[in-house]
Amino acid sequence: MPITPSPKPASPSEIKRVALLFAGGPAPAANAVISAAAASFLRNGIEPIGIKHGYSALADFCPEKRPLTKGEDYVVMTESILKRSRNSQGIMIGTARTNPGKFVSHPSHFQDKEKCAPLKRAYEALCSLEVDALVSIGGDDTLKTANKMKMYQDALPAGSRRIRVVHVPKTIDNDYHGIDFTFGYFTAVDFMAREIRNLLYDAEAGRAYFLVESMGRSAGWLAYGAAMAGEASLVISVEDIVDEFADEEVVIRDGKEVTRMIMNMDKVVSRILDTMLVREQQGKEYGVIVLAEGLAEYLPEKYLEGIPRDDHGHISIADVNLGRILSKHIAKSYKNLPAGTRKRSERKVNGVQLGYETRCSQPTAFDVMLGSQLGVGAYRALVEEKKDGVMVSIVNQLALRYERFEDLVDQSNLVTKVRYIDLDSDFHKLARFLETYVK
Repeated sequence: MPITPSPKPASPSEIKRVALLFAGGPAPAANAVISAAAASFLRNGIEPIGIKHGYSALADFCPEKRPLTKGEDYVVMTESILKRSRNSQGIMIGTARTNPGKFVSHPSHFQDKEKCAPLKRAYEALCSLEVDALVSIGGDDTLKTANKMKMYQDALPAGSRRIRVVHVPKTIDNDYHGIDFTFGYFTAVDFMAREIRNLLYDAEAGRAYFLVESMGRSAGWLAYGAAMAGEASLVISVEDIVDEFADEEVVIRDGKEVTRMIMNMDKVVSRILDTMLVREQQGKEYGVIVLAEGLAEYLPEKYLEGIPRDDHGHISIADVNLGRILSKHIAKSYKNLPAGTRKRSERKVNGVQLGYETRCSQPTAFDVMLGSQLGVGAYRALVEEKKDGVMVSIVNQLALRYERFEDLVDQSNLVTKVRYIDLDSDFHKLARFLETYVK
């Protein structure tokens, strides 16, 4: 059987130059995506341009005052730049959280010049580089921006320059619809699991507990994966805030009463104490409890007063310190237990935040392969499949498929849907089986 090249050489393409852009938080294997995509375009005579630091320069583009500058705002990607880069750490073109679509939240806004101004500047900046396509790499907020960039162009007058848009999903949180596992997820899980195992030895030596706050703003994939691989005693995420663990609170927002769902602090702390007491009966006076950072959004309002929010409306979780808040509650509640139900008069509980350390860690082999295929998929979507407005996805044995933006983003409010862990799934059942069993 003859050996055929992959990706296969394409017939002459209408795409002559393509922009590659990475936005949002870093993720392991980012360079595998960027490098494989750029190499695919180069191999077929298409010039890849790496836009530096996300949408920062594009959203502020002003040709009269400061045109885009080569080396500072973008880089022409060559074979020498890509040399042995797929396994490298970090992000070779940088990143940022600048959001040119932050004022656009409804299809009608594409007729509003003021709301569309940052999108217009980003579009004109790309036009100034004479690119024919944009490969957007980022999380769900970046997917929303990619969708808005396409919709902005759909609303342009006939004959306007068209820049086709393809998106590659990125998040170590793994909470994306349309793909089973995102690149960097397993590297992040592996890194955090090693840290959890280290903490277990520390906890055992001091007969203490560590409350690990894992990254995972919207869903618990990272917390659950790290807990399973790290042999944690218990894991709790936003998906678990249901039934008796959920509560409601009335707050005042913009002068109006709003009811928000919060976690029942007493019930959550009680569940953690149950795990600690069972472990004491087993002769284990130590352990690690993993909490997804997204639980901070479910704290009672008194803990969130004065906490800043970003362009996407997310609270600054680092300023909340969920682990410290809950560790104090747990230590106090343990001390208040009847003397006959606990082995010690008090138990030390330490809050630890883990996650940022994982984002630029050395990618695992699987994530390098996954990222590389997604990068190649961006090329194939644009050149071989002639797609526009799709997200690159992978199923089974790295088989490529392409998900339409319309199927991933609610076109009525331009918002993506979070992919939560299904509490009836085998993934969730495995985590509950592996942790300390509480009847």
